[in-house]
Amino acid sequence: MTMTLSDFPISRQWPAQHPERLQLYSLPTPNGVKVSIMLEEIGLPYEAHRIDFEKQDQLSPAFLSLNPNNKIPAIVDPAGPGGQPLALFESGAILWYLAEKTGHLIPADPAARYETLQWLMFQMSGIGPMFGQVGFFHKFAGKDFEDKRPRDRYVAESRRLLGVLNQRLEGRAWVMGSDYTIADIAIFPWVRNLLGFYAAGDLVGIGDFAHVQRALQAFVERPAVSRGLLVPAAQP
Repeated sequence: MTMTLSDFPISRQWPAQHPERLQLYSLPTPNGVKVSIMLEEIGLPYEAHRIDFEKQDQLSPAFLSLNPNNKIPAIVDPAGPGGQPLALFESGAILWYLAEKTGHLIPADPAARYETLQWLMFQMSGIGPMFGQVGFFHKFAGKDFEDKRPRDRYVAESRRLLGVLNQRLEGRAWVMGSDYTIADIAIFPWVRNLLGFYAAGDLVGIGDFAHVQRALQAFVERPAVSRGLLVPAAQP
């Protein structure tokens, strides 16, 4: 039986104006913008739908039918493998899928390909969770905790991860060298958020990581990154 986009319950709550395009359900968070930046970089037509956390859209039955883990981003690609629609959640899996689908931003050489995926997993398992904890303890409710040991633990681990990244970037333009890849698209939105939205640059001593700062600046200056950081736009 051939499925279409209309067979997915999420398409009834967030109707597609362009059902032939990839459908993105997201919000401009560090994880969310990974996928919009990737889509802008590769030029794949897509339609973005804003999942509003303030309205608890992520807990709606329609969204949970796509991602039972109630997190953004998620996609439905109407032109998935074998011409069948494919639904995916988890930003790292989506980046990997889009790179494989288009042959862009992932090396063709098998060894370099797996090395790129290694750094993608480095972000998913380390940078995202640890930087997020720093944000909680520095900017959000955790900042009022009198006991600063939890905050300091996550700050120390974030510094360690920044040190690993800084060492990797020494003598390299990007994580994989001269080639910009999905590893960069995964990592640098989180670095940007740590310094910008979380305002934790001084806390983690970002001045000690010159190579990270240099690569972050190059990242945000990319036109596709500038566009992707604003997707999905605020609804009127």
